[in-house]
Amino acid sequence: MNAFIVAHSTIHDPEKFQTYAKAVPATLVPYRGEITLRGKLDHVLTGEHQYKSVAVLQFPDHAALDAWYNSAEYQALIELRDAGADMVISTFSKM
Repeated sequence: MNAFIVAHSTIHDPEKFQTYAKAVPATLVPYRGEITLRGKLDHVLTGEHQYKSVAVLQFPDHAALDAWYNSAEYQALIELRDAGADMVISTFSKM
C-alpha cells in the first residue's frame, strides 16, 4: 500500500532551502519515491495554519519511505533543510 509524506514548511532562508529542495529528488530514486506536489498556501478555509508551503511525497510502501528517510543520502541533507526552513513532516497511508 502506498505511503505518503506531507511536509509543511515556512522558508526562512530561500537559498539554503532551494539547495535542499534541488538535492532531494536524487535521493528518492533508489526508494521509488516521487514528489507528487510542491505548492504554496493560497488561503485557509477552516481553522489556522502556520506554514506557507507544502510538499507531498509518495512511496510504494512505508518500508521504502522509512528506508529513504533514514538513508545516509537524505540524512546528509537534514542540516541544510533545518537551516532553510521550519518544517513539520508527517507520514500517511490511504484509507
